[in-house]
Amino acid sequence: MTFHLIDRVAVEEEGEGPAVVCVHGLGGSSNSFTPLMPALARHRVVRVDLPGSGRSQRAEGALSIERYVETLLAVCERLKIARAHWIGHSMGTIVCQHIAASHPKLAAGVALFGPLIAPPDAARTAMQARAAKAREGPAGMHEITQSLLQAAISADTRQRLPLAVAFVRESLMRQEGEAYARSCEALAGAQGAAVERIEAPVLLVSGDEDGVAPPQAVRAMADRLHKAASKRVVVLPRCGHWTPVERPEECQRELREFLTTHARA
Repeated sequence: MTFHLIDRVAVEEEGEGPAVVCVHGLGGSSNSFTPLMPALARHRVVRVDLPGSGRSQRAEGALSIERYVETLLAVCERLKIARAHWIGHSMGTIVCQHIAASHPKLAAGVALFGPLIAPPDAARTAMQARAAKAREGPAGMHEITQSLLQAAISADTRQRLPLAVAFVRESLMRQEGEAYARSCEALAGAQGAAVERIEAPVLLVSGDEDGVAPPQAVRAMADRLHKAASKRVVVLPRCGHWTPVERPEECQRELREFLTTHARA
């Protein structure tokens, strides 16, 4: 594994083969995709900690989806990646959609876990309130974490998979309050991509208890992918929003099949 620091952005690169770029969600990091790594054998995997998250928390200035897109394009340029499969989770799926829609030659395929085009108005308001809570410091982040452990993962996961719960808890608790607040504001201000323009094949994976990306919204999103070379919607049972962490084997299977099918895309 090679570690890069590109304009204060932490990037991990490992493996050889077709390029895959992984884009995490709010409260996540490159580690959000560790459960999917077995499906990415024989690929060149690039995992990025977005500005304001993980080991890139020292990034200064306002955060936005546009800034995330610019960051990833700069990473691809620096690492000489001209075409890649894009894998996103949650907020990262919005970033991947923008890249696939506006830079079609860069997107060989798009696999989205817990996907959403943009937050609804109620969620934007909630994100602003969460940003204010995060700025209260560790106590605020603890309160946010406890709330999300109930809302963002399924009851089955909480009951049967304590390691998955611990993973999500630690991922959230490791976020620095001010940086997390700015990340919340980036999501609150997110505008949807022109998904009708996406030409690459698309995989959409949701959980039946995903309140952020509920199955009906994911299916509606698929209906808008008019130009996609192919599209597949998968709804995992007894699963919440952290699909790769809650149901790693099922997500690995879907991702492996997707990459194999579209290996020459």
